[in-house]
Amino acid sequence: MVMACDDLKQQSLKAAADSSSVPIPPPPPSKSDGHQKRYGNDVAPWLNHSCVPTETRDVWDRLFNDGYKADVVIYTDNGGIVYAHANIIGTASSVIKGMLKQAKKHGKWYTISIRGVPHEAVRVFIRFLYSSCYKKEEMNEYIMHLLLMSHAYVVPQLKRVCEWHLEHGLLTTENVIDVFQLALLCDFPRLSVISHRMIMKHFKELYATEAWTAMKKSHPFLEKELRDSVFIEENTRKERIRKRNEQRIYSELYEAMEALVHICRDGCKTIGPHDKDLKPNHATCHYESCKGLESLIRHFAGCKLRVPGGCLHCKRMWQLLELHSRVCADSDQCGVPLCRNFKEKMEKQSKKDEVRWKLLVKNVLGSKKIGASPFFLPVTSSFSTTTMS
Repeated sequence: MVMACDDLKQQSLKAAADSSSVPIPPPPPSKSDGHQKRYGNDVAPWLNHSCVPTETRDVWDRLFNDGYKADVVIYTDNGGIVYAHANIIGTASSVIKGMLKQAKKHGKWYTISIRGVPHEAVRVFIRFLYSSCYKKEEMNEYIMHLLLMSHAYVVPQLKRVCEWHLEHGLLTTENVIDVFQLALLCDFPRLSVISHRMIMKHFKELYATEAWTAMKKSHPFLEKELRDSVFIEENTRKERIRKRNEQRIYSELYEAMEALVHICRDGCKTIGPHDKDLKPNHATCHYESCKGLESLIRHFAGCKLRVPGGCLHCKRMWQLLELHSRVCADSDQCGVPLCRNFKEKMEKQSKKDEVRWKLLVKNVLGSKKIGASPFFLPVTSSFSTTTMS
């Protein structure tokens, strides 16, 4: 034997030395080769990569269905009986193995009972212990019972299969409340999170169902926690929307401040500083706020009620000019009218108004994290000014 191995080794080394004699390796198998995918049909999803051929699994199924040399009798509800083999089901489930050790033996038969679930659900469960196979329609009908038995009899593979099917289509508004309670009682953390999300999404619909009423009677603390979590989630959602809207407004105000400096320094389209002539072929402006500001400036220049509070549009223009003066870093460079006047006016304002303006300035400047304008105060400076006040 050793000499034969040495001869084979020498032959392989000689063949490797001659590259022309090395055969071309076959192409790798495609995903369609080998065992066909049978997800949700009659085999667990994880067995797609199993080396066990389909014929072998069919033999296991036939062994269960025919009951050849079975030595276990399983009593179910309504007088049902399922025959099985102690070595197989005891190996697949440590709990059943313990039940068989304590079971009384009548002749060659061990007798155990699995009650509280339909007879057909027990058959599907025991068949899974043989071959890890099931029929799609059986899984759809008995998934809740299989989920419960997978936990009670410690069958992790069936537990994962049930979770997978619930996550991929079998979890509905009709069973989500029962699934949620079962997931908490039987330690299914991922399933509890998924079912909780569905309850949050369809709370109004589920709150009026009989399943919710039954949960309120059997688990009142859980029902209260669910209601509280719905209210918290709703308040969190509203707060998130409010902050998003505020951030959008602050960003728009920052863009308006940039457009105002752009108009007063460089000019835009038909409006600009008095000491500059606008070119007829002026490049397209990239400030979205320019169009609205141009209309506001034109109204402000020709309005007869140009006093604060006299005209809504003029009042808005006064506020924009004052906001600019508070974010402006240098009044001599910005070119915006009344900038220095508003800076002098700040010293005479009440402390309450001053706090409100500084908070607005901090939020407006903070909305521009990258690429801040050189004409505005840095964000850190506005923060420190607010803190000192």
